[in-house]
Amino acid sequence: MTRANELGDFLRARRDLIPPQQAGLPSHTSRRVKGLRREEVALLAGVSTDYYTRLEQGRERHPSEQVLGAVARALHLDDAAAAHLFRLAQPAPRTSAAPVTTVSPELSRLMNHFLDLPACIVGPALDILATNPSGRQLFSDFARIDNQLRMVFLDPVGRRFYQDWERAARGMVSNLRAQAAPYPDDPRVAQVIGELCLHSPAFADLWARYEVRPCTSDDKPLWHSQVGEMYLHYESFTVASAPGQRLLLYSAEPGTPSADALVLLRTLADDARTAPPPRSVSRTSTPRTT
Repeated sequence: MTRANELGDFLRARRDLIPPQQAGLPSHTSRRVKGLRREEVALLAGVSTDYYTRLEQGRERHPSEQVLGAVARALHLDDAAAAHLFRLAQPAPRTSAAPVTTVSPELSRLMNHFLDLPACIVGPALDILATNPSGRQLFSDFARIDNQLRMVFLDPVGRRFYQDWERAARGMVSNLRAQAAPYPDDPRVAQVIGELCLHSPAFADLWARYEVRPCTSDDKPLWHSQVGEMYLHYESFTVASAPGQRLLLYSAEPGTPSADALVLLRTLADDARTAPPPRSVSRTSTPRTT
C-alpha cells in the first residue's frame, strides 16, 4: 500500500477534488487541472508556491503543524482526512505490531450473545473474520462471506444487496484507507488493494480519490432475497484486546418492518443450524449404451 511519496499522492488527489468556486476563487474557462492548482493551494494556505511544490513533491520533509493545518483547511479536509495528512507528513516510528487475524473464543462468545442482531468481526483489510448466525444469514445471498470489499465490488449480489450501491462503495473504500492506515506494511492490506484495483475499475477510481473516513456508524438500506427490504443501523466498535479488529452490529428501529425482517433472519438462521446435514447419495454407475 505504501509508495515513495504517499503524501504527494494524497495532496494531488485531494486538490483535484476541490473546484475553484468551492475555494472562493474565480473560475476560468480553460484549466489544465480538474481542481485547484498548486499555486492556488499555496495562496489559500498562506505559503509560497515553491514551498508547497516541494511539499507535494516529497522534497520538504519537516512541515510544521501550522503549515499542515493551513493546507488541510485549504483543501477542505474533514477531521479524519486532516488526521491522515498529519500521519503522512509526520509518520510515527514504525513498530513490529501487526493486526490480529484470529478471533478469540471470548470475543466469539460475546458476539454470539447478540442473538437478534447480525454481528461480525472484521480486520483492517475489511476481511470478515467471524460472524454470528444472524450475521451469516444476513450475508447469505453472497457467494462467499470473506471480505467486505470483494463482496461489494466483485460479487454481483453486492449491487442488489446494497440498495444505495454508490454510497456504500464509496464508504467502504474511504473506510479501508482509514482502518488500514496504522498498518502501512501489512501484506494482506496490500493484497486486497491490488486484487480490487486489478479486477474492479470502480474500486480503482475510488481508491485514487484518497478519501479517508472511518465508518463508525451509518444507516444502510439493504435487500435480502428471503426477507426483502431492510433499513438497518450499523455500529462499529474497536476491539481493544485485538489490534485491527472491530465488532460490527446491525440493528433496526423497534416496531418497524425492518425489525420484523431481523426476527425472520434469526428464525432462518436457527433453522439452518438445526437442519440435518444433507444425506449422501450413492451413485451407481450404469453401462453406457451405444
